[in-house]
Amino acid sequence: MTPTDPPCGRDALLAQFGHIDIYVFDQILRGHITPQMRVLDAGCGTGRNSEYLMRCGADVFGIDADPSQIERIRAAAEARAPRLPASNFGVGRLTDLPFPEAYFDAVICSAVLHFAEDTPEFEGMVAEMWRVLGPGGVFFARLASTIGVEDRVTHLRDRWHHLPDGSDRFLVDEAYLLGISSDLGGELMDPLKTTVVQNMRAMTTWVLRKT
Repeated sequence: MTPTDPPCGRDALLAQFGHIDIYVFDQILRGHITPQMRVLDAGCGTGRNSEYLMRCGADVFGIDADPSQIERIRAAAEARAPRLPASNFGVGRLTDLPFPEAYFDAVICSAVLHFAEDTPEFEGMVAEMWRVLGPGGVFFARLASTIGVEDRVTHLRDRWHHLPDGSDRFLVDEAYLLGISSDLGGELMDPLKTTVVQNMRAMTTWVLRKT
């Protein structure tokens, strides 16, 4: 390695990209989500999926129901993107977002929707995120599903199921997601993509463009 080569290895990658979900990273690599966008990290947690974007100049906002998580993402923003005001990150529910219509260029919602209490709450969260997304904007969600593990999950109530990994989740399926996509008038940017983890659980990536 010459002095001009970039640093390599795990520590260097973490320093540059943080703990970003590889499926969010894929959207960035393909130019679907860019640092020029105003981005909402919905259910942001500590901000692992928006840290890289905020460092690269994106106008990042975050919302989470857990006040301690908001404290952490504010600290991350202060360290990596001090130009972002602390008020960009706040405590709230995805069913009642404190933003005007069509305010964002992209909405990221990773590993959040499968905690919906029931179908009305799930659809309410999706509707609110869609409301604040502008025309041409990108909606990215990654959530638990029954796809590929249909015969291994136990139905509990509504769309809640018990999974072989011991967890209980609100689970979607292909027909349900495609139906919601159609009702929203969204265009699938990618086919639904599902990762089945050793027949214990399945996680589906759902990416729409608002037309």
